Amino acid sequence: MRIIRNYILKECLQPFTLSISVLTSVFLLGFLPQLADKVINGGVSLTAMAQVFFFNIPILLGYTLPIACLITVILTFGQMSAENEILAMRASGIHLLRLLVPLVVMGIAFCLVDFILNDRYIPESFNAQANILQETGSQDPSAMLEPGSFINAFDKYIIFIYRIDNDLLYGIRIYEPAPGKPTKTIIAEQGEFVHVPGRDQLMLKLLNGTSDEPDLKNPNNFYKLNFQQSFIRMDLSKKKTSREKKSREMTLRELSQKIAGLKKLSIDASPLVTEYQRRLAWSLSPLLFILLGFPFAAITNRRAKSANLLYALLFAAPYYILSLACQGMASQNTLNPVFLMWLPNIIALMVAIFLNWKLCTR
Repeated sequence: MRIIRNYILKECLQPFTLSISVLTSVFLLGFLPQLADKVINGGVSLTAMAQVFFFNIPILLGYTLPIACLITVILTFGQMSAENEILAMRASGIHLLRLLVPLVVMGIAFCLVDFILNDRYIPESFNAQANILQETGSQDPSAMLEPGSFINAFDKYIIFIYRIDNDLLYGIRIYEPAPGKPTKTIIAEQGEFVHVPGRDQLMLKLLNGTSDEPDLKNPNNFYKLNFQQSFIRMDLSKKKTSREKKSREMTLRELSQKIAGLKKLSIDASPLVTEYQRRLAWSLSPLLFILLGFPFAAITNRRAKSANLLYALLFAAPYYILSLACQGMASQNTLNPVFLMWLPNIIALMVAIFLNWKLCTR
């Protein structure tokens, strides 16, 4: 069995190296027009953009590594099946599940690599990119905001934005914590920043929302006040000198600490819980993709090899689409974030178990 294990791992090496190199290169090329625009129209130096381009590599590996595992299994076992090597092994009394063992070990190893990427290197890459771009001197206030992140860049306020489109803010939540008092919350459907001439201040214009207002008889209690338009003045002179990390730039430990801090202020931390669980769930995707790819590859014939590769790749797209959809619902606390972010993994695992069971009972 050791000979077969070593043979399988050796046969997987070349397809994996080729697939991850090609996939990462293709995704990197997709960033070139965006980076070129920053150099030509944004006045950003070529050196800075080269650094940003370099830091995209570990970010993209979080996506390309699981897909490369899927393609590797399809290509390797598809070739073995087409050349009747799998048939010969079965005729020799080797069960298909024994062929799956080295793939599972390889998948677990890649899960560990993916976990380290999601926990350390991808957040560090996002942080390095943000620091480089900040040094280029963008003074747009919306540059301090990122959809899906809690921002403490402004004095007194903690701001969360669901979406930013052409400097317009959508799904705004503003928290104003005070020592010994309940946290005041303002929710608005839409908003935008308005500059205050001659002052180091910004005016945040809010549209169609609700605001917590203190009860005059009992200041520790709030009542909801609906508004069509409201303004909040934000002082930039007291802005923090060091740039605060956004959620995608935090390690898992930093996310956990941030979640605990927000919960102490009675602030809904669902977006951060969602990001935390997403990283854990995506770290298992290499093993899931390997388990999904093996049944397709093991039944490949010479004519159907390309078709089976296409069918298997179609599993990757729904996985990420469903995961992103669950991420959107979880960040708005529609359902439990833990359940939603693990739902794609549960579905993929059930499909993989079913396909492998059907294969082994043929």
